[in-house]
Amino acid sequence: MYFKNFSSLINLNHPGHYLHWSFLSISLANLIIIAIMIVIFGLAVLLPFPKGKYLEPKNEEQKPLPDEPLDSKMWTARLRRLILRNFTLKQLLPDEQPAYVASWIYVFGVATLAALFVVILSGLILAIGGVNWWHESSVGHFFNSVHLWGVELFMAFMVIHLWGKFWMSAWRGKRLLTWMTGVLAFAVSILEAFTGYLSQQNFDSQWISTNGKDAINATGLGSFFNLMNFGQMIAWHILLIPIALILIIAIHIIMVRKRGVVHPVIKARKNNITPARLKIIESKKWRGPNRKYDIIQEGFIATVIVLILIISLAALLSSPDDPPVTIKSWSTIAPKDFIATTLSELNGTSETAQYGPPYNHGIENVQKLGGISWQLLVGVHQKINPAQTFVLGPLSKLDYSNPKLKAALKQYESASDDQKMAWTTSVMNSLDQVKIVNNKPLFANTKSGPVPELLSSELSYAQSGAIDTSLLSQQQFYGTNYTKPLLFIEDGNYFSQVAKANHLYGTQWGVMNESGSYPGQPWLWLYALWYQIPGFSTSVNVDLIAIYLTGVSTLLLLLVPLIPGLSSIPKIIPIYKIIWRKWYKNKP
Repeated sequence: MYFKNFSSLINLNHPGHYLHWSFLSISLANLIIIAIMIVIFGLAVLLPFPKGKYLEPKNEEQKPLPDEPLDSKMWTARLRRLILRNFTLKQLLPDEQPAYVASWIYVFGVATLAALFVVILSGLILAIGGVNWWHESSVGHFFNSVHLWGVELFMAFMVIHLWGKFWMSAWRGKRLLTWMTGVLAFAVSILEAFTGYLSQQNFDSQWISTNGKDAINATGLGSFFNLMNFGQMIAWHILLIPIALILIIAIHIIMVRKRGVVHPVIKARKNNITPARLKIIESKKWRGPNRKYDIIQEGFIATVIVLILIISLAALLSSPDDPPVTIKSWSTIAPKDFIATTLSELNGTSETAQYGPPYNHGIENVQKLGGISWQLLVGVHQKINPAQTFVLGPLSKLDYSNPKLKAALKQYESASDDQKMAWTTSVMNSLDQVKIVNNKPLFANTKSGPVPELLSSELSYAQSGAIDTSLLSQQQFYGTNYTKPLLFIEDGNYFSQVAKANHLYGTQWGVMNESGSYPGQPWLWLYALWYQIPGFSTSVNVDLIAIYLTGVSTLLLLLVPLIPGLSSIPKIIPIYKIIWRKWYKNKP
């Protein structure tokens, strides 16, 4: 049996609930997740932090670097001097922290790292088990649930951490790189989570990949970042993106250790300090009172708490795993839709036949803004002729056992284009009269030449699984590029009907939702938002619009410290006064 679900204590596989406001639509599960994040942030800011003993500052000077005349030009020596010049051992492993660090909002940095540790560990276990392990084994499914809820907590903690740092204006005092690496880590984490969803090889990953391909193709990257090539997505997910993410997070932590946590906001005019002098003060090492701080103990406790929370969620709620749609299941469940789709592939009226780059030279799905189409500039790199790729090619490999099919193929392929169109049009006009008897189609008496035999053979081979096998054969590596079968399946109506039944289809574009009542990807709310705005939602260039606007929004977040007005928001709405209220009260 392909799917063997882990038995959870709370069943979330039932249909979800959805709320609508004007043009906006959101699942109740996603709304609950977002509400919980806001509540946690509010509690972290408002709840009193445990009192600690103040330690008076010590006058510690950096010891002079040792002379190294013999190996001064060696790379190793240069790296050692660079580290010693910028860091002390106490900075790297501190046992004290500034006294103003007295708010629960500070714990979400280490909580994010703890959740990341669990995500990496569970991901390694899943990778060792293999891509099908979690589908077939209850133990594997449990570890997939741990991985899922680890990702949900990791992203939630990171967002709350980012919220806190924004309201602290954490970029002050030469901490611009600290802020920017934090935002970059968030952006790369979204890409990492997205490729994780694509790597599942279940219905969710199929639906997300076929919808997401339009946006990626619109940017011209579809030939090189193919969402329907699950093997490629797995490589991005478990190797390439994690390397980049861990490197960015490492740089972020190094910058925190080097610059320290940002000082409480000081009003320059109120304290008779010039703005230039204030910048110098904020960039200097903290010289005020400190608190005891055991970084190793904090990390250990955070990891244990996060691990218990994730395992509890995995045991209580499990994770969704709807079986994928295959050509075999599609042709068996909806044979008439399969026949109609096969016919549209033959006569060139299917979506794929008219799609455009990177598959062919059609124009139906070509998007452009400002007169520029990245699709057309990149061109065709994954050439697909639907009639040949989905129908004639697979049938020609199987005709050795069917003389009638062999003759039909010969007759069809030797005919003129006008004759082929006349045959397919004749069958198309009589599709309503087609009956399925004992899994075989019965066509009306029409002037359709060999087309009924081609359609009947295609249906028969599809129901046996031979078409799935044919479209996945002759691939490099592990045969995990599902571009051809997914494009074929997407051209039919059955695929979208399954998605609609699972509430993955419609105004939310599907990428934010999850099957059943499971939360999806609430961190993609901004990207999904553009698809719901009137005017954008009906534009033929909506995918490119969403990509551009999301990119601009991300750039604005990255450059907040450098943009007048945006960088002033935390001072205009002084949430920092609540975060540092104890410090302001005791040390005005």
